[in-house]
Amino acid sequence: MVSLLDYLQSKEQEMLIMLERLVNKDSGSHCKKGVDAIGKIISNEYKLLNFGVDVVEQREVGNHLFLRHKDAKNPKIMILGHLDTVYKEGTVKERPFVIRGTRAYGPGVIDMKGSHVTLLYAIKALIEAGEDEAVKNVHILLNSDEEIGSNTSHVLIENVALGKQYALIMEPARSDGSIVSSRRGGGHYELKVYGKASHAGIAPEEGISAIEEISHKIIKLQRLNKLLEGVNVNVGIVKGGESANVICPYAEAVIDIRIDSIEQGNLVDQEIKKICSIADVPGAVIELKGGIHRSPMIKGEGTLKLLEMIQEVSAEMGLTIKDVATGGNSNASFTSNVGVPTIDGLGPIGGNAHSDHEYLEIASLVERSLLLAKIIKRLSA
Repeated sequence: MVSLLDYLQSKEQEMLIMLERLVNKDSGSHCKKGVDAIGKIISNEYKLLNFGVDVVEQREVGNHLFLRHKDAKNPKIMILGHLDTVYKEGTVKERPFVIRGTRAYGPGVIDMKGSHVTLLYAIKALIEAGEDEAVKNVHILLNSDEEIGSNTSHVLIENVALGKQYALIMEPARSDGSIVSSRRGGGHYELKVYGKASHAGIAPEEGISAIEEISHKIIKLQRLNKLLEGVNVNVGIVKGGESANVICPYAEAVIDIRIDSIEQGNLVDQEIKKICSIADVPGAVIELKGGIHRSPMIKGEGTLKLLEMIQEVSAEMGLTIKDVATGGNSNASFTSNVGVPTIDGLGPIGGNAHSDHEYLEIASLVERSLLLAKIIKRLSA
């Protein structure tokens, strides 16, 4: 048998080959074919390790995957990742995987295709080191719609999390190597306003301006930022209008919400619905969809203990890993919401996610695979 470190160091080039293979497939949230192709690549790798793969079929988004060793009885560690990226189909052709110096670049390289590589090789390393019981103690869930809110998978995530002792979330580490111990909750709303078109010069009195109506709503929604400390409301997208000389018959807006507590979420939801229940412009019709879909990831007592253990393991490796709070959302909110101690950001180190300059620090592939393997081993002792 080999040590975890020796095994992983011997596999760095192999890990890069796998990373390139994953990055060079478009797998945006709305590209079902691409997401399922990534899922198939990963499933086949785990099947070679004697893992069973359960597929939850989806029509519009990619399929969700459950993976666990065939001899697993009642695994206590949930490991959570996602198969989708934010990039549209064709992005890989425009800027495929490339290595420049000590970094790898490409769409989804850090969020989170690098994480799939580190997780896979952490499991491989545990097997090669004879840590079979640790391998049998993990239940992996890979969902396909994390980047668009996990609408088809959040119930699955919470159901799998129930009864687990720990949840390890494979979002990437921060650029300084920090892991994530708490996240803000959030929501997403779509506001549509229907008016009536009319010529702005000949018969303006016959029109109902959707732009005028949505403008009233935008002002009222933005004022919700003063509701409570920790509440952030942002009308981030506004569309409407056909021509400068036409009273606008239709307008729409997309609203992003960030909260620090479930109570804040309930209050903001009530206020948004109240604002959008009555038209300011007579005759305008309002349609509101959405809601608070992610509760905050809370840094409770169980998460603090899990964090301390992870930092002990990292110290044994000669690393100093800090924890941070972030306003970004992830699937960690769902495991935290059902009371499972949760730590996020356990993927490799990189930065500029969701941009043309997204990168991964190559050296962190081995480092973070080793850290993850050691964490799984310690939690399974």
